[in-house]
Amino acid sequence: VQLVESGGGWVQAGGSLRLSCAASGSTFGIITMGWYRQAPGKQRELVAVITTAGGVTSYTDSVKGRFTISRDSAENTIWLQMNSLKPEDTAVYYCNAFSPSLRRDYWGQGTQVSVAS
Repeated sequence: VQLVESGGGWVQAGGSLRLSCAASGSTFGIITMGWYRQAPGKQRELVAVITTAGGVTSYTDSVKGRFTISRDSAENTIWLQMNSLKPEDTAVYYCNAFSPSLRRDYWGQGTQVSVAS
């Protein structure tokens, strides 16, 4: 499975960005896709996740009400709409896909999001 992200960039605080992640290859068995982020000097953290079948979503508390994750199962693509961005959202954002049957996590190459105060 290959995950290709796009949509990162630089924005002023209060602005918006939209990330996308397209999965290709053998995606059978993947039950969740999501976004993680890693800021300099910090551990990678889960931002948002969505189930590929039912579209059930979950968010880390710091982004609730500001970020929205969505998916197109037919296209094996997910998006992360990020509104009201804050400087503390600055990080490299990674797309993730999880297959419990294969016991595999798949990762994209990461896309930089920078929010200026």
